Amino acid sequence: MPTILCVDDDKDILQLLALGLSKAGFEVQTLSDPLKALDYALKTRPDLVLLDVMMPGLSGYDLCAALRGQPGTADIPVIFLTALNQEVDKIKGLSLGAADFISKPFKTAALSEVIKSHLERKRAWAAA
Repeated sequence: MPTILCVDDDKDILQLLALGLSKAGFEVQTLSDPLKALDYALKTRPDLVLLDVMMPGLSGYDLCAALRGQPGTADIPVIFLTALNQEVDKIKGLSLGAADFISKPFKTAALSEVIKSHLERKRAWAAA
């Protein structure tokens, strides 16, 4: 079962993600502290990371850059899930190495399909 790390400072969003993604067949780990999320990712190597952008302490952009900068986490797909929806925000996230950029509000069923698609790509690249 693929493990998805969800990082958001909004506990309601984390609950929604945990419920919806668990029902879709994913193991879900939720964290509201980006620094703890970085530590968790380095130790456990989740299959995919969902990140909010605007968080206290360390932004999602900074966390994405930190994940990309570590050999053990550089290949983990990162999807931004954020209220930011301007083109400049998307460009920044994608330029940092994010696999996708999804604006809130979102539908859990559609998000699950996006996650599955990125996990399939990751498996295909690993097999190549």
